[in-house]
Order: sequence, then structure tokens, then C-alpha cells
Amino acid sequence: MRVVGDGGTDQHPARLRPRDVAPSTELREWFGHRPERFAEFAERYKAELAGHREAVEPLLEAAAKGAVTLLYSARDTERNQAVVLRDFLQEQASAR
Repeated sequence: MRVVGDGGTDQHPARLRPRDVAPSTELREWFGHRPERFAEFAERYKAELAGHREAVEPLLEAAAKGAVTLLYSARDTERNQAVVLRDFLQEQASAR
């Protein structure tokens, strides 16, 4: 997943590149895109995200203003870190 960053304009909204929002190397390597590990990966990744509140906050603010596009390079469109990040952001937004 990549969340790209620049200042943005009205026609080209700001894009962020928060490296702290990506799963840790250890977690990513443990997951290894094994479908049977996805549920635990999602739990552990959400715990990491909760611990990096300062990195998540800009994404939550951007999502409150409009659509946020999350990019990823995994082949599995249903079990990847962007899906977990999307779900986490939606959960956090609804809790506000």
C-alpha cells in the first residue's frame, strides 16, 4: 500500500505518505499474504494503527472531508493491508 503525499490543491487534493501507517516489517513478513493468517493479521495491524494515532489522524481528517484513496500492490484484493486500513479508518470515524 502506498499513501502518496504532497500539498494539494482544489483540483488535486492533498495526498499523504505516512510511513507509520504501514504495518511493521515483522507483521508484514509474518502475514506473507497467507489467506489463513489474514484475520490475525488484521487484528494485529489494527493494534499497530491504534498505537500510531498521530499518523492515523491526518487520514481520519482527510476522510472526514471526502474520499480517501488507498493504493496497494498486493494481488489479493480482499485480504491486504489497505482493506484493514480502510476498515480501521471507518471504525474510528464512526466512533467520533
